[in-house]
Amino acid sequence: MKGRFLGGMRDGIPIALGYLSVSFTFGIKAVNDGLFWWEALLISMTNLTSAGQLAGISVIAAGGSLVEIAMTQIIINMRYALMSLSLTQKLDKHFTKGKRWLAGFGVTDEIFAVASGRLCDVTAAYMAGLITTPFVGWSLGTALGALAGNVLPPSVQSALSVAIYGMFVAIFVPPMKKHKSIFFVVMLGIALSCCFKWLPLINRVSSGFAIIICTVIAAAVGAVLFPVDDAQESEGAA
Repeated sequence: MKGRFLGGMRDGIPIALGYLSVSFTFGIKAVNDGLFWWEALLISMTNLTSAGQLAGISVIAAGGSLVEIAMTQIIINMRYALMSLSLTQKLDKHFTKGKRWLAGFGVTDEIFAVASGRLCDVTAAYMAGLITTPFVGWSLGTALGALAGNVLPPSVQSALSVAIYGMFVAIFVPPMKKHKSIFFVVMLGIALSCCFKWLPLINRVSSGFAIIICTVIAAAVGAVLFPVDDAQESEGAA
């Protein structure tokens, strides 16, 4: 069991290093938006989701309601539920329900990719190790960024806080180049976001609900115009 746990921690080191840099910029942005360093750290320790956390503090900074925050998190993080369901097919028979609940907390895009890519069944000890290292990297990076945000000059803070948006650009651009459907959905989301920012009347909608509406509309239109049939889905899984 110890060997499997350590093996999971070892496989999680590359993920942790990536999370360290991304969460550093999250910590800086959180402090810039008015949070205390320990509040930013607490958010990272209880969430472990870059997109969800960024959207969440944006809603908080804008004075959004708890309903807005909850709905935003559900929509943005719903993919983790699908990943968790898929990952259950890889878990060994000794992976109890209680351990599955705990493991579900740590399922992220990168952790899911590593776990689902294993040739053998995923044990609870391995999954615990795989989650632990990235969790430490994400939390440590947030703490360092939040503390640095209290001492760095405003110009440096502003420059570093842009890095987290660069991460999302790096995630979206490659698939946008390959698939016109993804390009269309992203562009539609951007266009809708601009409308909620500058058009009269609807620019009064709070940022939290604007994120929710833009996400749902863009995803729904993409699903209608570019449906994925079962044959394509099977090929992608293979």
